[in-house]
Amino acid sequence: MKIAAIIPVKTFSKAKTRLDLSPQQVEDLCKVMLEEILHTISIYPQIEKIIIVTKEKKAIEIGKKFKAITIVDEKEKSVNSAVALADKYLLENNFHASIVFPQDIPFIKTQDIDFMLNYKTHPNFAIIVPSRRFDGTNALVRMPIDLMETHYDEDSYKIHMNTAKEHTLNVAMVFVKRIMWDIDNIEDLKFVLEQNEKPEIIEKIKKIIKSD
Repeated sequence: MKIAAIIPVKTFSKAKTRLDLSPQQVEDLCKVMLEEILHTISIYPQIEKIIIVTKEKKAIEIGKKFKAITIVDEKEKSVNSAVALADKYLLENNFHASIVFPQDIPFIKTQDIDFMLNYKTHPNFAIIVPSRRFDGTNALVRMPIDLMETHYDEDSYKIHMNTAKEHTLNVAMVFVKRIMWDIDNIEDLKFVLEQNEKPEIIEKIKKIIKSD
């Protein structure tokens, strides 16, 4: 089974507006988060390709280090349109399944992906990992690639669950704590900095916050 990871990446200057950080701090944080998730995914053997959908030049450069394929998203309309661009590429290249990850879950580990994919079934299924606040979707696995359209930025977790159930009986809601830890606002930032995971990433984030 050919599996690809899809990571939509917003232009850094437009990202993370709820973190109350300077533009340089936001850019540095985005770089650290993207590099870390790409590193984790790139060493996970079941994922054959990583697709970054972005027009952010710095993200494209980071992607090259991990042999990611970049699809340039000139319009940058939404996460959903970015995923649709990746879906088209994957269908044309005969991939069977995809996993959509956000770029802001740097604490993910390979064993988390393993745990999540234990719930895969054949021939069609969806696996959904919610965000910590149960309002977003921090991992969405679909087989086939076009099993369903995505519904990010609109209470996506519930909508993804309901939409998936309309298309297949094989829908798994999976709780994986490190995948559920996204960094979207100040509360999230405080929360992850209090956790005892990936201390080197914690230190990098603390250094960025103190740099202003």
